Amino acid sequence: MPVQQQPIPVYLVCGFLDAGKTNFIAPMLSNDDFTKDERTLLLVTEEGEEEYDLQALAHYDVECQVLQDKSEFTRENLFRLTQQYKPTQIVLEYNGMWQLQEMEDAFPPNWALYQIVTIVEAPTFDAYSKNMASLMMEKLRNADMLVFNRVTDTLAEQLRQRNLKMLNRRAEMYLEYTDGERVEEYDNGLCPFDLSKPVLELSDEDFGFWYTDCMDNPERYEGKSVRFRGMVAKSDKFPKGCYAVGRFAMVCCAEDTTFLGVLCNGSEQRWLNNKDWVDVTAKVRLKRLPIYHGEKGPVLYTTEVKPTEPPKDPLVYY
Repeated sequence: MPVQQQPIPVYLVCGFLDAGKTNFIAPMLSNDDFTKDERTLLLVTEEGEEEYDLQALAHYDVECQVLQDKSEFTRENLFRLTQQYKPTQIVLEYNGMWQLQEMEDAFPPNWALYQIVTIVEAPTFDAYSKNMASLMMEKLRNADMLVFNRVTDTLAEQLRQRNLKMLNRRAEMYLEYTDGERVEEYDNGLCPFDLSKPVLELSDEDFGFWYTDCMDNPERYEGKSVRFRGMVAKSDKFPKGCYAVGRFAMVCCAEDTTFLGVLCNGSEQRWLNNKDWVDVTAKVRLKRLPIYHGEKGPVLYTTEVKPTEPPKDPLVYY
């Protein structure tokens, strides 16, 4: 019977050329908390302006190998490197132009993807989002941590207005400022709306921000009344007596459009049709439903639903 190989954790750091991957990885590899009692193999799949201090890395039992050509990034070669260096952990600086699926297909069986960190150069974020949308989005959506670096106060405000949580609601997000001193969490935990009013009136522009916050922090809105304009969606997958009202949202490009719908419960469900536009006033209740995978999620118990015209631009943008 073959001996079961011990899984080797792989820490993946990805981003486009000169995004700052090396500057993120280097301090990590010289940190005793990360390298103590470990033998680390650093794999670099593209070389930018910054270089690693190999002599310093050797002090922390880190070996570095450069695989700049995709033809070198094969299961056979990666297995050979594993046999040669016998690492207990692997840090992979991954080429932003390569797809993540290609990476996982090349992993030897005992390599276990432990964490994905995506580094984004804030000043070029918009350009890459528009011109390399599919490559950018897969790195953002699969990340466990997102780091936007080279951030100025102006860029920070622009990034917050885009509600980046829509890109990846489970990832930790950080902003690193150009002064080299400030690092702050993207989500500061504060409620973006004034909940002291009897009814939270959402403008067309507010809906996407409210949807994200309500899904991430539903307890904030339990028992609150809300009013907004949205499009009806009906499905057999929804709980009995429920339908959804929401908006289509474009996160970064036309290829990345998705429907953001909130479950509604009311007698009007019988006469509403798919794609009807309605003005909804409802009270938020939290229910534990299969659609929320066993967790409590928001259901809007309607008090008034009226037909309305669609907005001039039906899309929500991030």
